[in-house]
Amino acid sequence: MNQYRSGIGYDIHRIKAGNGLMVGGVTISTSLMAEAHSDGDVLVHSLIDALLGAMGQPDIGEMFPDTDAKFKGIDSLQLLHEVREIMAQEKFQIVNIDSIVIIEEPKIVPFKDKIRECIATSLQIPKADFNLKAKTKEKLGPVGRGEAIECFTSVMIRSMV
Repeated sequence: MNQYRSGIGYDIHRIKAGNGLMVGGVTISTSLMAEAHSDGDVLVHSLIDALLGAMGQPDIGEMFPDTDAKFKGIDSLQLLHEVREIMAQEKFQIVNIDSIVIIEEPKIVPFKDKIRECIATSLQIPKADFNLKAKTKEKLGPVGRGEAIECFTSVMIRSMV
């Protein structure tokens, strides 16, 4: 019997001048970066939280705490790989993923296909099972002022037991 479960993830990071803003494992700016303990990839962080939530696991902050030096500057795709391993051990399979990245600049659209490919490859799922939307905040709030980037992710998984 297959059991379907859903999860929701969210992440936000301040943006500052820097050497690389990562979204979904792809550098979307070489002059900006996210303020974070890891690489600050909001899409991967929200995806990890959504997957962990759907499995009934602790959240990203408990699994990969920012108080642990081994996660300082870590590539978020490494953390996603660890979550994929947990999914395999627990015998869960991804049905679909839907993410919304919210940022004023730079625009996500030119990078969408590469981001979708990167996430699909990292999770070993068909690219069609990962949808990505890009939005702005219409100049409202910290994201709208270009001070932050945020992401919401929804996932559906099923138990293969």
